[in-house]
Formats: sequence, structure tokens, C-alpha cells
Amino acid sequence: MKVTIVGAGAVGATTADNLIRRNVAEEIVLLDIKEGFAEGKAQDMAQTAALLGFESKIKGVTNDYLSTAGSTVAVITSGIPRKPGMTREELIGTNANIVKSVVENLVKHSPDIIIVIVSNPMDTMTYLALKSSGLPKNRIIGMGGTLDSARFKYQLSEKLNASAADLNAIVIGGHGDTTMIPLIKHSTWNSIPVSNFLTAEEQAEIVHKTMVGGATLTSLIGTSAWYAPGAATAAVVESIVRDQGKLFTASVYLEGEFGQEDINLGVPVVINKKGWDRIIPLQLDEEDKEKFSKSADAVRTMNNVLKEIKVL
Repeated sequence: MKVTIVGAGAVGATTADNLIRRNVAEEIVLLDIKEGFAEGKAQDMAQTAALLGFESKIKGVTNDYLSTAGSTVAVITSGIPRKPGMTREELIGTNANIVKSVVENLVKHSPDIIIVIVSNPMDTMTYLALKSSGLPKNRIIGMGGTLDSARFKYQLSEKLNASAADLNAIVIGGHGDTTMIPLIKHSTWNSIPVSNFLTAEEQAEIVHKTMVGGATLTSLIGTSAWYAPGAATAAVVESIVRDQGKLFTASVYLEGEFGQEDINLGVPVVINKKGWDRIIPLQLDEEDKEKFSKSADAVRTMNNVLKEIKVL
């Protein structure tokens, strides 16, 4: 069982570290375009085997897609963050060309691969990966909702002084601070609605903090987060490799579900060896339906940029 991670930066390397510590795959290939970067990261991680007791092998390569051949799963973290003065179109255009090239190279050497997208803007890059790869829709997964839901549980646990493991809470919609929808009305603490313990003001505060969670970390540490994104990505990969059938929020292709067509958005899905297996329906009230529709409109606007710049 081989897992490839494209992009040896903080998120990619943290994903690899999580996977090898849990012996999720026999071999992990870490690939980067920067000469020696992935090799160095891989060797550093491999040198912890005697201390941590894992058996997984990790190999770093520079732009060598032949080494990824036969991968069961690939994670794509490639791309650049938005820089001051950069337009949305410029960001999408740069990352779209990177992601499209990576996808084509991965599929060329591993035609049965399942691809997990982390690159931003995540929902749009997941849509691009699906449209450009020719793979079945269930083999393209956007990770964002898994991370957003973990952050939501963190905010709830802090306010409730509860274990995050005892909380059921999900975020749906686009992976962005204005497009995600933390479903606090559906959230429970060991099956008891969290609304039993929180005021309306406290609930609104938790929702807001969840939505700006990524931006908050960027302002604190001066760059994008990596521990939670890496752990969320590794959790999705593990559910695929071990055929765990776990329920995550992930960005998947909708064909009428939740009232949306021809778009990738975060919804609850079962993740197993097929990739994403099935979408779990939710009973949303009118307010959340409207939020989901607005989220879809925002993501669709970004998707349209792919056509404007002729990537699709």
C-alpha cells in the first residue's frame, strides 16, 4: 500500500508524519519541486522510526512522478498562498495550473488512484481535479470540511469545558471563512443538544470563531496552520486505506444533493476504500438551506474563473 503526498511544505510533511506514526501505509512518497527538500524532510522523519516504533517507509523525491506509480491514495497540497496585491483570479490561475499538472502526472502513473485535495481555494481545486482527471467522482475528495469540523469541535469543547471526543458537530458548505456553515443546531454533547448548555450569544460566538479559525491562526503565527490540517488530511487518508467507513465532512461532487448541481461542496460523506462512498442527507431548516445556497453561489463564482482563464 503506497500513499503519495505532493508538496513537502508544513501541511504535506505533517500529513506524512501523522501517517507514518500510525503505520497507515507500507510506503509513503513525499514529492516536491524544490531540489532536495522532500528528500530532507523524509530522511528526518525516517530517523524517528527507532524512537517511535513505526514500520512505514518514507521516501522523498524531487518532481519524480515515476516513484509515485502504484499509489492507492495521493494528497495534493501544492500551490501558493494569496499574496498582498494578488487578485483572486491570479491566485486561482496559478494554483489551478499547478494542481492540474499534478493531477495529470498522478493519474498517468496510478490510474486507479484516489486523490485528496488540500490546495486552496480547496472546493474549486477539487472541482478542477475532478473535471481534468477523468476519474470517477467518488475518487476525488476535498479535505476542508474535515478540518473545519475539527475546529468547530475545539471551539465547542473550550466553551463547554468538555472533551472534543464527546462532541458531534459538523461544518458544511464551502471551505472559506464566509462560506462555511457550522451546524450548531445539529451539534450534540453525547447525544444532548449543545443548545441545552449554551446561550444564543455563546452559540453565535462559537460559530463566528469557527468561521475565522484559519485567519485567526494566520494572524497569530504569521502563516497558515499545519498541525490540524495535517491531522485532518491524515484522518481522511487513513479511513480510505484502512476501509474504516468513517463519516467526515468533505468536498465532493453534487448532482442534485442538497439542491446543488455540478459543484464540489462540503457535505457529510462516508469515507472508505472506494474514496467517498455515499452522501448522508441532512434535514436543514430554511435558514441553513439559504446559507448553503449562498455558499454554493460563492464557490460557483470561483469555479467560473477556471473557464475564464481557460484551465477548464
